[in-house]
Amino acid sequence: RECLSSPTNPKPSIDAGGKMKEEEVNRCQIQNWYPKFKSLTIKTKLHKLPESFINYLLDDSVPFLLPSSVTNQNAMPNRIHNPDEEDDDSSSSDDETDPPPPPSPSFPELEIEIRDSIEALGGSIFPKLNWSAPKDAAWISPSQSLSCSCFSEIALLLRSSDSILHDLCNAYDSCSDDKASSRPESFFLALRKWYPSLKPEMEFRCFVKANELVGVCQREVTTFYPVLVSEKEVFKGLIEEFFDVNVRSVFELEDYVFDVYVTKERRVKVVDFNTWCGSTLPLMFSWEELEGFRRTAVPYDYIDVSCGSGWDQVLKKAEEEFRDESDEDVV
Repeated sequence: RECLSSPTNPKPSIDAGGKMKEEEVNRCQIQNWYPKFKSLTIKTKLHKLPESFINYLLDDSVPFLLPSSVTNQNAMPNRIHNPDEEDDDSSSSDDETDPPPPPSPSFPELEIEIRDSIEALGGSIFPKLNWSAPKDAAWISPSQSLSCSCFSEIALLLRSSDSILHDLCNAYDSCSDDKASSRPESFFLALRKWYPSLKPEMEFRCFVKANELVGVCQREVTTFYPVLVSEKEVFKGLIEEFFDVNVRSVFELEDYVFDVYVTKERRVKVVDFNTWCGSTLPLMFSWEELEGFRRTAVPYDYIDVSCGSGWDQVLKKAEEEFRDESDEDVV
């Protein structure tokens, strides 16, 4: 991880006290930030969701059923026919009758719109609601990932995800407003083009406080990646420049977190925007550390790192501690 500082470019703060406001949460919804960063992020199609589909995602009063498909595309393969089971069923008592199963829900217009968007995005996408992707439900997908090629696969992931449930019911729980909303005015489904070749070590989480980039760390923190040590300065420079040129004066908040991906061509792409604190994870930092960076950070370009300056030893020790922490994580 890297402690960063950049020259200040003040702009109005939504809340000078640092507490999260409803407006800050709303600014981080993908339907709000995507139009401003369309050329700098993953190609995405947005669909406003009908309330009937939101109710389907929330309804626990009936057994979970995937929506019936008008395009004959299903998330799960057809059940294999088993003659033995059929014999067992036929031998049961005539007096025993099972209640008829409830009808499967159906959203034909939404399904057709989503099918067309998936085709336009190359045939495979990963879904996301206003704030969250259903990463916690990837295990239930036939692909064991967030990759989806049809409407029912999307419905399976959304319905199985606690992260999506948080978007639906608890998005404003950390807000300090006197009368914070219980939910956003509308829910949107973002279909984002799926790239199977993306490398987890190339995604970074960036922390912005008072309009300064104060910290960057790897997004996937369960693995040690040697390239992040050997090319740390390269990634640091790329992300700092990207923030200064493309993000600082465009995104409306002063305190926020954003995720980026660095391509093999060394181009930086926005992945997502998140609130400062709240449900956002600081990953390799703590929020206390990040607040401290804002108060004590020294612009890197102004540090004399020549031998004998004192700072050379400080940076050397920080590098050694970083390696030790990374080795512990691997163990």
